[in-house]
Amino acid sequence: MTAPLHETHSAGPGRRLPDTQQGMRRRNLARVMHTVRAEGPLSRAAVASRIGLTRAAVSTLVDELVRTGLLEELGPERPGRVGRPGSALAVSGHGPAGVGAEVGVDHLAACVVDLRGQVRARAVHRGTNRGRSPEPVARELTALIRQVVAEAERQDLWAAGLSVAVPGLIARDGRTVVRAPNLDWNDTDLGALLPPGLPLTVDNEANFGGLAELWLGEDTPRDFLHVSAEIGIGAAVVVDGRLLRGTRGFAGELGHVPVEPDGPACPCGGRGCLEQYAGEEAVLRAAGLEPGEGRVGLLATRAAAGDEEVRRALRDAGKALGVALTGAVNLLDPRSVVLGGALSALAPWLLPSLQAELASRTAGAACPVSVSRLGPEGPLLGAAHAVVRSVLDDPASVAEHA
Repeated sequence: MTAPLHETHSAGPGRRLPDTQQGMRRRNLARVMHTVRAEGPLSRAAVASRIGLTRAAVSTLVDELVRTGLLEELGPERPGRVGRPGSALAVSGHGPAGVGAEVGVDHLAACVVDLRGQVRARAVHRGTNRGRSPEPVARELTALIRQVVAEAERQDLWAAGLSVAVPGLIARDGRTVVRAPNLDWNDTDLGALLPPGLPLTVDNEANFGGLAELWLGEDTPRDFLHVSAEIGIGAAVVVDGRLLRGTRGFAGELGHVPVEPDGPACPCGGRGCLEQYAGEEAVLRAAGLEPGEGRVGLLATRAAAGDEEVRRALRDAGKALGVALTGAVNLLDPRSVVLGGALSALAPWLLPSLQAELASRTAGAACPVSVSRLGPEGPLLGAAHAVVRSVLDDPASVAEHA
């Protein structure tokens, strides 16, 4: 399963378990991998300089990573450097890769990302999953996963793990969907329905979207609130570069924050939830349009053409988002709010009323709001990159199980 970067384990308050020689080696292998991934191609000497180890120590680590196929040597560094040129190192474009998958209300998707962060295979199936039992959905998702894994294997890649994004509450075991109101799933052990043999993590789609923003976004701060807005609305709270999960792992259910206590009923059992005002289907209803594939694009086209009914629906949705976000911003004081998901394509018409609500309701200076460049791809990319990060964080374990 994927694990947070550089997580420490405590033997008690203020006490850390003693480091072992094996543990130090594993951490140093990870430091080399992260450094080459972030700044490469680099020579052994350059890696040693950046992580503060001797050249001899780094050379031993690099030899191990090259031998196991995680790093590759590109040949002598560019000419013009003083002294004997070293061999440039880069993260391998072959070997272990991350498999990400997504269960959406209106689609299924899977992709493979290599250690360099490049998408090497991708497959999507369109069609509603609302009200379908988990078994046939899992079978279709499994077919997509096998399709992209087979395509990746033809490119000399192998699956190091699988992460699946789901629009719902996920148990701490990382495999059970406790509740997904927009799918009508409850207490579903998704791990039992997916292909065996791969390390598996199931998580909320907004969490994976937030992690994708943290890892792939441009100039993203380490403290922010990521809003994944489409048919459902979720949020990921990132504090100091880590997800804030809550006691049960359910933190971030922004879509079920009530904005009108006596508003319409919501599938979650509450009334007046944000999703009933700013979710994709709610916006379509307010604009006088029927749900269907490509509806967000149609909303954008009509809004750009000056359709006042559509623009009014989007202004109202932005206002509802602003009201719900006000409470989160006042409570958490994030550096910024990032709007992702399918509705990020409607930002030009959502943001003015959203920002106006935040400005008038938040204590102190208004929290800046930006739009994710990842859009609806965020959860799927975040899932695949979560596996990649687990490889970079502990390359020794991958080599042992390759």
